[in-house]
Amino acid sequence: MKQAHYYIDRRKFLKLSSAFTGGMFLSSFNLIGKGKTIRVGLVTDSHYADAEAKGTRYYRESLDKMREFVEVMNDEKVDFVMHLGDFKDQDVNQREEDTLKFLQDIESVYAQFKGPRYHCLGNHDVDSIRKEQFLSNTENTGIAKDKSYYSFDQKGMHFIVLDANYHEDGRDHFYKDGVDWTNTNIPETELEWLKADLESNSLPTVVFCHHPLFEYFHGKSQMHVNNYERVKAILEESGKVMAVFQGHVHEERFECQKGIHYVTQLAMVDGSGLKNSSFSILEIDKKGINLLGFKKASGHKMKRAKHSKN
Repeated sequence: MKQAHYYIDRRKFLKLSSAFTGGMFLSSFNLIGKGKTIRVGLVTDSHYADAEAKGTRYYRESLDKMREFVEVMNDEKVDFVMHLGDFKDQDVNQREEDTLKFLQDIESVYAQFKGPRYHCLGNHDVDSIRKEQFLSNTENTGIAKDKSYYSFDQKGMHFIVLDANYHEDGRDHFYKDGVDWTNTNIPETELEWLKADLESNSLPTVVFCHHPLFEYFHGKSQMHVNNYERVKAILEESGKVMAVFQGHVHEERFECQKGIHYVTQLAMVDGSGLKNSSFSILEIDKKGINLLGFKKASGHKMKRAKHSKN
């Protein structure tokens, strides 16, 4: 295995030892089966664009960082890879044709992963191109091209991908029209779909969303989804959701609320050089979840939680 060019910083490996109540999740999690481990490559906020660096964001370098991520995930033979959003960006001219080229270039690198690959939609993914353009130029393996939120199963686990790039009334966001980037929502149709999807399966579940689904402020800026409380209530009521993984905030946070772990990830785009990249491998088995951090990313251990619907 080629490891000279990347590493896991195990000194930053953390343990979570919170106590939980209830018993529903314990029995459902056993459905994963004896000896099975699911391994997922996680990356977020690559913001690729053929554009000059701005602040901590080295847009052009995300192409090489993504190549390394894909190489590592192929070496590690993970079951699938998930990008948590803000896959690409735009340059100062905000031309549709240029932005599409940035998207196609980074997708062509991501597509070198030898297995299923998936995307969450981030706010920068719908800046100078529309949602349908992003979806038609990317692949979510086995998912219809018109679906920005969807679910799939893998090795006895259920995975849900949510999209919060909507106005309150359910219209798609398009930031070139002057949308407030802090005004993100999970619309009624998606909430109904989420509840039905959770009710229709009996598997332990992990959720992915670009925007935080728990209260999160960065300074005075709201980073979380406006109606996050309604989303959380659905996740909690199901008794099946083990963890939610999010991007958007460009910083790490590990929280556990009512038996559900909420994790935000560092951004790939921040910092110059491969040494400043950031990505993880999510390992799930009967004991719980291990998050193995590569480069600047921390590790984190999440114990198996027991849910209660009370």
